[in-house]
Amino acid sequence: MKQVLFAVDKVKGMIKNGSRLILAGDEKVLKQLPIGSWIAGTIPYFMAEDGGVFSQDKIFVTEVPAYAAGARISVYEENTIHNVYSEAPENGFSVIIVSAGTNVHKLFALNAAGYKDFATRPLVGWISGVNLKDLGKNTPKIFDGRYAKAIENAAVVYHVSLPKEKTVEMGIVNIFKQGSGDSISFIQDGFEVQEAYINGKKGNFAEYLTAKKIDTRLPLVTNLYGAMINVSFQKINQSERTVDFYAPVFKGMEYKIAAPIGDYVKEFTSVLPQQAADTIFFSCNCILNYLYSELEGKKTGDVTGPITFGEVAYRLLNQTLAYVSIK
Repeated sequence: MKQVLFAVDKVKGMIKNGSRLILAGDEKVLKQLPIGSWIAGTIPYFMAEDGGVFSQDKIFVTEVPAYAAGARISVYEENTIHNVYSEAPENGFSVIIVSAGTNVHKLFALNAAGYKDFATRPLVGWISGVNLKDLGKNTPKIFDGRYAKAIENAAVVYHVSLPKEKTVEMGIVNIFKQGSGDSISFIQDGFEVQEAYINGKKGNFAEYLTAKKIDTRLPLVTNLYGAMINVSFQKINQSERTVDFYAPVFKGMEYKIAAPIGDYVKEFTSVLPQQAADTIFFSCNCILNYLYSELEGKKTGDVTGPITFGEVAYRLLNQTLAYVSIK
């Protein structure tokens, strides 16, 4: 397997030599990098060559292939994020990093499916985060390497064009399936809900979760055109009788609590297509999988990547591995 985690000085040298890079690392190391052709997001958790690891002094490196026909960096803010698909290359892919908890994050999560050219061209990426011990103290950030500048409320994208003989395949690995329990639907779209329909009967969702003693480490799962899509629980606010999620739920869709998972690594490796693992250019996995399945020191096959606060495969995902392969 190729090396993916590098010391800061090594990454500085790659940038100075003109390498086009997609980076992930702790804010303090990303701030040390010089101006160049790179984008980055803050996160100190990774799936590296030897398994899950926490590091605040190394940087995860993905290099844009030398054979790429073109590569350009764009930054999207609240009033421009709707252009992210229409500005993507016709033959190629785009890697997006969004700062977590920001308005851009929320706008993209809620509205991406309505943006012009949604899902017509591959968009893969992740939501930046922080050391979990620093939640509420530090804010997730993205970096535009052209200025070596940290940004909070935005998304940074590397649009990569490929030669005609290259094709792109995007995919997800989600080991969660709908359980056999109650049918759940919601009254409105959003990251926070108060009421829900449980088997068609309206009630308070926080009270339902508490009364049923639901294990909120298991996500809500909906079937979207044959793909299982997760929505992860952030917290139950008992005083306000509301429930917060890491991704939005959508009105009119049927959700169920996921079926329990036994051995995450065993389940994951059994469903990952081996041919995909051999050609994966970039992938990312969710911090909740890392925590709940105790992935530190464990390998998920030969797949490496940042461990993130959310994943993007056309749209925002939770508790899912997202990847893009070049063939």
